[in-house]
Amino acid sequence: MTLSIPELPLLTLSDDELAMINLLRGDMMRDRWALLLRDSYFNGEQLVRDLGISIPPQLQGLHTVIGWPRVGVESLEERLDLEAFRWADGSDSTELEEIADANDLFDESSLAHLDALIYGREYLAVGSGDCDSDCPPLITVESPLDMTLMWDARIRMGTAALRECSADTYIESGPDERMLVLYLPNQTVMCLPSSSGGWEVVDRDMHGLGVVPVVRLANRQRTADRVGKSEITPDVMSITDAACRRLMGIEVAAEFFGAPQRYILGASESAFQDAEGNAKSAWETYIGRVLALERDEDGNVPDVGQFAAHDPSGQTKIIDLYARIMSAQFGLPPHMLGYTTDNPASADAIRSTEAKLVKRSERRIRRFGRAWQDAMRLALWVRDG
Repeated sequence: MTLSIPELPLLTLSDDELAMINLLRGDMMRDRWALLLRDSYFNGEQLVRDLGISIPPQLQGLHTVIGWPRVGVESLEERLDLEAFRWADGSDSTELEEIADANDLFDESSLAHLDALIYGREYLAVGSGDCDSDCPPLITVESPLDMTLMWDARIRMGTAALRECSADTYIESGPDERMLVLYLPNQTVMCLPSSSGGWEVVDRDMHGLGVVPVVRLANRQRTADRVGKSEITPDVMSITDAACRRLMGIEVAAEFFGAPQRYILGASESAFQDAEGNAKSAWETYIGRVLALERDEDGNVPDVGQFAAHDPSGQTKIIDLYARIMSAQFGLPPHMLGYTTDNPASADAIRSTEAKLVKRSERRIRRFGRAWQDAMRLALWVRDG
């Protein structure tokens, strides 16, 4: 008589699972600095590298921002809209719409596309709902700051994924405690930090799908780089820094040369003193509407003149040059970056300058559409088996 003993899930991580977690965490931490750098350029929070030549120490705290990276990324993202899910034969489906509406995918998709363009990739995680059996599958959008995926280029699928985030509310944990979620082909493992310094398994979802329920939205892939690249390239960052330095130069010039400098030749010391004989400040001397100057001992009147005021047109021409270079990097019409000419562009010229942006949008739609298709297919597998 043979007894069938059910296999119980492990309450601790195996050596292979622990090695996989350490490998994926190292991969996620290695790219975090580069991702945060792109994020700072998008938000206008980057620190402009000062050459230490033209800016005096008193104005070191001056910070100028130019939002070209945000304009370029958002101009592309605004053309990417998830509108519907359909079956392969093109027919509409109410059940697909119900899954999408339950997960608010038509709004969440814009967040996913935006992060994919900024960071170079974004992730879609699929799982079962938290309620009863009638609950629709759960599709969440995950930032690459908190998630990474191990990719097999031969089969073009993920083999493992890891998400590190704050512990969920339904798990009893301390304040601000971190939680690991390891996604494997046949199970999803949730872990919390243990008192011994390692990780303690709090739940194992033995879904048995045979595939990792995580999909990556990769931007600007190449055959040797399936992870994806950001739209905020080193070229974009370099031109942004250069334009910010030009703006900072205009601000410094406005502080020092905005008011024209005057000169007085042959004046006596009393011309710069008040009625009580005290020396006037430089500002009081400058703003005096009437300069009452006495003749010198030879009877000559002092010469009063003014240096030419600073002309910022030279700096603005350089900024216009940077705007044209940036428009070529993003494939945008120059007027979208603030560069204008005396003769407005015709409608045909505007359409011609937008041709590259339209083509780039079509390529992103095809790539991202495949990712949303894979995520919905996983959701149907979670629901129906």
